[in-house]
Amino acid sequence: MKLKKWLLTSGLLSMIVFLSGCVKLDKSGNPDPNGLIYRFLVQPLGNLIHYLVNHFDWNYGWAIIFITVVVRLIILPLSIYQSHKMTVQSEKMQFIKPQLDIIQRKMKEAKTVEQQQKAQKDMQRIYAENNVSMLGGMGAGCLPLLIQMPIFAALFATARYTPGIASASFYGIPLGKSSLFLVIITGALYFLQSYLSMLNIPEEQKKQMQTMMYASPIMMIFFSFSSPAGVALYWTVGGVIACIQTLIVNFILRPRIKAQIAEEMKLHPPKIIVTENYSLSEAPNNTVDKKRPPRNQQAPKNIAATKNAGRNAGKQNRRRK
Repeated sequence: MKLKKWLLTSGLLSMIVFLSGCVKLDKSGNPDPNGLIYRFLVQPLGNLIHYLVNHFDWNYGWAIIFITVVVRLIILPLSIYQSHKMTVQSEKMQFIKPQLDIIQRKMKEAKTVEQQQKAQKDMQRIYAENNVSMLGGMGAGCLPLLIQMPIFAALFATARYTPGIASASFYGIPLGKSSLFLVIITGALYFLQSYLSMLNIPEEQKKQMQTMMYASPIMMIFFSFSSPAGVALYWTVGGVIACIQTLIVNFILRPRIKAQIAEEMKLHPPKIIVTENYSLSEAPNNTVDKKRPPRNQQAPKNIAATKNAGRNAGKQNRRRK
């Protein structure tokens, strides 16, 4: 599971680096206006920011904040749905945890590959029979972040190359250059969001989620540090909204889901796949005795030998007579 989490994080990072480098540049270092990413992402976003600044007399920073809020509101239903799904899986996990603990203890005692495979199959069966995801909804929970990647790539190029935005400032912070202040604020916000997400979660699950707790803020710090301040401002505002959303999930959504799952388990208890008497000895042994044939093959030979012995005895009796 940890490997899958790190692969997912690496995939996101690679996607961002790829999208950020998709804007074609000419020999002078300026973006090529005929490039695909520039025409369909960077230019429309730059025009929208200019429209907000010119028609509402806003600062470029406030225009970026407005776009951030709109994007977050658009993906809010999906984010709430994914949070609900992850919370349901987390609560269900508590009811099958005793069975999982039994298998994990036995897995440490496994001496053969067959025994390890048997334990893994039984563990998968526990998840499947009780309709619980082995990832706990973690993979699906990254979908809102994936949806924001094109916006991030467009804003990255817009803040760096679009005239007016690249030279603008927001309360003394140049939007076209990296800002250490926004990097620190962004990192602090996402560390806070990770801490809030750990509240009201059992200790066992906290240990499993510690990797993601540090991975997400570090990833955001890297994004903000390697991007213009206009992009860091996007992640800063997004961090504030993420903290608010996490508080709503932990203190409003989770208690309701916990009560619903408890009531559901009273009516439909989890299926018992393994008990304390669970053993791995049922796994087939890898050693095969090639000299000794199976019993079902020995029987015909013995019957044939008995018949031949009877015929030979009859011949000998006739000769004596």
